[in-house]
Amino acid sequence: MKRRKFLYQSASASAAVSLFGVMACKGENKKEQESADSMTEAAAEPFFKLSLAQWSINRMIRNDGVDPYTFAEKAKGWGFTGLEYVSQLYNSTLEPAGYSPEAMQEFVDKCNAEAAKHGLQNVLIMVDGQGNLAVSDPAERKAAVENHYKWVDAAAGMGCHAIRVNLAGSNNPEEWIPNSVDGLTQLGTYAQGKGINVLVENHGGLSSNGALMAQVFEQVELDNCGTLPDFGNFCIRRNDPSDWGSGCAEMYDIYKGVRELMPYAKAVSAKAHDFGPDGYEAEIDYVRMLKIVKDAGYTGYIGVEYEGSELGEEAGIIATRDLLIKAAGELS
Repeated sequence: MKRRKFLYQSASASAAVSLFGVMACKGENKKEQESADSMTEAAAEPFFKLSLAQWSINRMIRNDGVDPYTFAEKAKGWGFTGLEYVSQLYNSTLEPAGYSPEAMQEFVDKCNAEAAKHGLQNVLIMVDGQGNLAVSDPAERKAAVENHYKWVDAAAGMGCHAIRVNLAGSNNPEEWIPNSVDGLTQLGTYAQGKGINVLVENHGGLSSNGALMAQVFEQVELDNCGTLPDFGNFCIRRNDPSDWGSGCAEMYDIYKGVRELMPYAKAVSAKAHDFGPDGYEAEIDYVRMLKIVKDAGYTGYIGVEYEGSELGEEAGIIATRDLLIKAAGELS
């Protein structure tokens, strides 16, 4: 419109003036278009950053012999900017060495080198198999706390902001809550001196009860202790407690659970298993989940954690990544 109006009004002007006017108008239009493109691009950006949970490639590593230190390279190729490591995927080298300081330092150095090489951010380490932080025996609980120290140190050496831990050890809420508060306070106090957050994921048992988890974090008086809400880990009791794949006998409401955990969240995990033909997760409403996350004011990393079997790990990771971006765009 501006260009047509200009040409109409300048029809009787000299050729030199007309040419100058057309060029100026084109410049204005170009600036306007660049501004519009910039606004559109900004509007399309999700409110979070994308990280990849290394557990998404656990079968590649455990079954197919993929080197866990290629994690950064793979994550970069799939469009992620953050890395969420899984401690147990490095057990094949760390366990035989007894998790010695030298072995842990080699782990840190290798991870840092790969992250730097591919321009990615080390976000956190998911720590498993280091003891039960909510066990009722005080000595056993203290030993579990101290077993996590080396991972706090590793996270600090890698520039991560947190380690993710589990709260297992008792199925009695009256014991589990004070045990959890004590275990987290002990570990959080150590981690505070290293600049590291200690985060608890809903990961089965009473930790998958959002209301009980909220009670724990109301009582933990450390700012560096928080939650890592996972969209899909809300099975409180399995049909066979010794068999993770036996099916869930008691499930907590996943949306209620995430809503209860978000006030304490310092990380978020986007779990996915199977997808429908429309690209949406078969059992988790991602738009609804992301609205809960966004309404809580969260703007940090959301980690993709694909655990399905119908798609291969790479295809499942990409499908989950794309769903997160699509769902974020659908938020009102």
